[in-house]
Amino acid sequence: DPDEMVARYGADTTRMYVLFAAPPEKDLEWSEQGVEGIYRFVTRVYRFANRYAADLKAIPAAGSAGKEISAEDKKILRKLHQTIRRISSDFEGRWHFNTDISALHELVNMLYSLEGQISKPVLRETLENLAKLLSPFAPYLAQQLWEELGHSEDLLRVKWPDFDPLLAKEDELEIPVQINGRLRSKILARDGMPQEELQEMAFADPRIAHIIAGHQIRKTIVVPNKLVNIVISEQPRH
Repeated sequence: DPDEMVARYGADTTRMYVLFAAPPEKDLEWSEQGVEGIYRFVTRVYRFANRYAADLKAIPAAGSAGKEISAEDKKILRKLHQTIRRISSDFEGRWHFNTDISALHELVNMLYSLEGQISKPVLRETLENLAKLLSPFAPYLAQQLWEELGHSEDLLRVKWPDFDPLLAKEDELEIPVQINGRLRSKILARDGMPQEELQEMAFADPRIAHIIAGHQIRKTIVVPNKLVNIVISEQPRH
């Protein structure tokens, strides 16, 4: 019973659960465990924001594009702008709010994992945009967070955030690809790319593919963010 859920967990939790549990192609199936999961998320957002909002009121938002910032600031801003991009894209056509809410979970998880390491201007910028992103899903929580950051206007009248493509872009690294220990090519890979993907990219590189054609692949050594070394037979197979 939705009315019972509202009375027990609040309107924001109930609304967010409905949007999360019922993408357009599925019927809603109520799950007590699912509702409690959303309630914990809402509580985590409020707890984190409430811990810092008073101290951030007098701090201007970073507006950090083009400025030198710490690795931690860069990491949270990247996640923020990727989240803005994903939710904005969904609002323009897909309407899969479950993935949007999952993206908000990821952003909040990163805020907690980087707690105490983010500069105050960047933290304010992140929390302000988090409030805007939350407003379609949990409007009461979003408005409360917005006001605790020192704003008086109705959040629903505030411009939706724009994402910065440069800030949303994953860092790319140049990874050397060796064959039998000799440098043969280099590939561009995103920071933290899994070993399997690095290996696939290395084998797909035209120069590497040409050299190893006809040879037996004895083993492949992948060191994430560092190198790929393909060990092949000295002579081609006949």
